[in-house]
Amino acid sequence: MNPQVIADCRMKVKSIYEQFDASHDWQHIERVLENARHIAQAEGGDLALIELAVLLHDVSDPKYKKAGEDPEQEILGQLELSDKERSDIRSIIRTVSFKGGTNEEPQSIEGRIVRDADRLDAIGAIGIARAFAYGGAKGRKLYDRDEQARTAMTESEYRNGDTSTVTHFYEKLLLLKERMVTDSGKQMAEERHRFMLSFLEQLQNETDGKK
Repeated sequence: MNPQVIADCRMKVKSIYEQFDASHDWQHIERVLENARHIAQAEGGDLALIELAVLLHDVSDPKYKKAGEDPEQEILGQLELSDKERSDIRSIIRTVSFKGGTNEEPQSIEGRIVRDADRLDAIGAIGIARAFAYGGAKGRKLYDRDEQARTAMTESEYRNGDTSTVTHFYEKLLLLKERMVTDSGKQMAEERHRFMLSFLEQLQNETDGKK
């Protein structure tokens, strides 16, 4: 693949992500790219496909795209790619999103790498920051002691729920460590998962009035 294709894609998507809130902005894409490159060093895969999928994976996120628009399809159509490359990239992107835990499992190494890379950015210190950034953008409560985390959701229920940010940890973020699919992703997730548990314990202490 011509390296210019990745440069062209980067140019096209950056302005889109710069319109999103801080939880899914351009810096999120840069971090996921770094995660994906790190995992690919150990796991292999076609790095060009991986990078293009990362660059495009959130441009048509239902949380942000306007009705009737599909930037992912539009940009893919503008890039100098074969039909197979476009199909492979779409397949990778299709398996990234959590969707309440009902998502399709990735079949390729590239798909597994991109999904783990994206999920790593949803946990740990940066995951905590992103969760509260998104909750703030949506006007959600920080926490709600009376709220019960949902254990089974359809994609629609997951996307349309209005639970507090702390509840979101129990509905998604704390589940991700066990759902990593590459060896490298599993290793990287361990420390980030422990940090989230420590954060939640400290938050509980502070909101309980404990020192």
